[in-house]
Amino acid sequence: MQKRKDKPNPALESFKAGCDMVARHPIFSGLFYKVCVRRDVSRDFPSEGLAVVEKSGVIYCNSKLRAEPDEWARALAHCVLHLAMGHFVAKLHPIEWNIACDCVVEKFLSELKFGGSLTGAPLPDGIRDEDALYEKLLYAGDAEKRKYLSCGTAGAAADMSLTEDKYSSGAKPPDWPKIFAEGLANAVQHAVSTVAGHGESSRVRNTASQAAKQWFISSYLLLGAIAANFKIIEDPLICQRMQISVAAISPAMSEIYINPAARLDTQERRFVMAHEFLHAALRHDARCEWRDAYLWNVACDYVINGWLTEMGVGERPDGVLYDEQFKGQNAETIYDRIVCDMRTYRKLATLRGVGLGDVLPGDGGRGADTDLDAFYRRALAQGLTYHRQQGRGYLPEGLVEEIRALGHPPIPWDVELARWFDEQFTPLEKTRSYARPSRRQASTPDIPRPNWMISQAALDGRTFGVLLDTSGSMERALLASALGAIASYSAARDVPAARVVFCDAAAYDAGYMKPEDIAGSVKVRGRGGTVLQPGVDLLENADDFPDDAPILIITDGECDRVVLRGREHAFLLPRGASLPFEPRGKVFRMV
Repeated sequence: MQKRKDKPNPALESFKAGCDMVARHPIFSGLFYKVCVRRDVSRDFPSEGLAVVEKSGVIYCNSKLRAEPDEWARALAHCVLHLAMGHFVAKLHPIEWNIACDCVVEKFLSELKFGGSLTGAPLPDGIRDEDALYEKLLYAGDAEKRKYLSCGTAGAAADMSLTEDKYSSGAKPPDWPKIFAEGLANAVQHAVSTVAGHGESSRVRNTASQAAKQWFISSYLLLGAIAANFKIIEDPLICQRMQISVAAISPAMSEIYINPAARLDTQERRFVMAHEFLHAALRHDARCEWRDAYLWNVACDYVINGWLTEMGVGERPDGVLYDEQFKGQNAETIYDRIVCDMRTYRKLATLRGVGLGDVLPGDGGRGADTDLDAFYRRALAQGLTYHRQQGRGYLPEGLVEEIRALGHPPIPWDVELARWFDEQFTPLEKTRSYARPSRRQASTPDIPRPNWMISQAALDGRTFGVLLDTSGSMERALLASALGAIASYSAARDVPAARVVFCDAAAYDAGYMKPEDIAGSVKVRGRGGTVLQPGVDLLENADDFPDDAPILIITDGECDRVVLRGREHAFLLPRGASLPFEPRGKVFRMV
């Protein structure tokens, strides 16, 4: 059965178009993003009433009334100007005061030629300010008052409501007059740029985000070079289309997106922008690799927000990801912990929103990544040097370590595995023995020559366990690569044999085998899911397996939970695989 398409709603489309007109105007844009606009069904409006504004900054719009976009724009701008002009003051005669304020606002909008006239009602002559008109109306007759009563946005009723201020709980309310003044300055700048012939693309608005960017460049040298390279995008339509609730960043495009509707103050804006800059500078997009992209983003958010809180960069907004239990841990460690509880952490919201990462994916080409890596390494390294030379403030040791780590290429998995073998098996000392002559003895039969050899006592107990996942999900190429590396490292470190256990739906003990013979005996059985714990128990309980021998587990991650009781162990996984539990030992991922 074909799914019915939603019918278009002309009234809603007109309302959205009116909101867009206000949001894009340079005078009203800053104010409009600070208010809360609601299309209220339950609220009682007069028959011709479009909107009512409260002192708290909430504008209630009549969802039952249909109007043109320019009429909605005029009504919304009217309500916003009540806040900007400071009209919410207590008066002995509130009706006369509301009328006086409506007339002043309508005079401003008429001279600005913004939107469509609401009622066409005449305005009083000689309007200077609200107080003068208020005094005049107090002595006017009822007929004259009724003539100007419809200049507001609520029909014959008052369009200003002195309700309880929602910011009285402790949050600081917006400075409406200050925002209005900034909007007037933006409008003047826009007009000058238009007269001068400059296009919109060449004009940079002096917004709060631009001011925050300049602060990073001039006052916070650690991120100054990073901030200078990024273009700020504050288009509400773009943020809406990309589902960005607060902020996001695209390291590949060198763009940072700030949603103007997020209502961030100066300190919160600095915190958010520093958060996004660190995402890009620390290459969190490229370091995601095989991990779940969203959970990796969440883990990185915990790390960055913890650092910024310690450093005192701005003020942490409410609702951002922050947890004291992750203090001092890196993103990789946090990811390994939260991946064990995906149901909980997938419900958390980044600065972009729930289920959406604020690090936007970009071009993953090798050439582009190489250029970006070089830029971010250089910018962060120089920023760290300048920051410390000028004593610009405290930096967490974890952040300093990550910045320094960016200057070194990642260690290949086989090199890490070789280091693990070195830790488990110390080099053996060879001794001279005449029991086995040297190979040069034949050239000098009259001179006895001893040979260098390792005593059998030193080789006793020099072994390790290999737990092989032989289920159907394992690839032959993976096993061949892993076992080839194990064979070569075992031979180089004088390990004569390894205890091998094959696991799929059950455990199969193959006994001790030479490392080079393991590959030839492996068969992918393909008998369903992998149960590794019986194989671990078999090795730990075996009388002929040393108590201090390590265990190397080779799996693709599609297995059950594995518990090892204090024994040294490590996991060897293919690239892109993850374990369904938090590993205690080291994890090597083959490329």
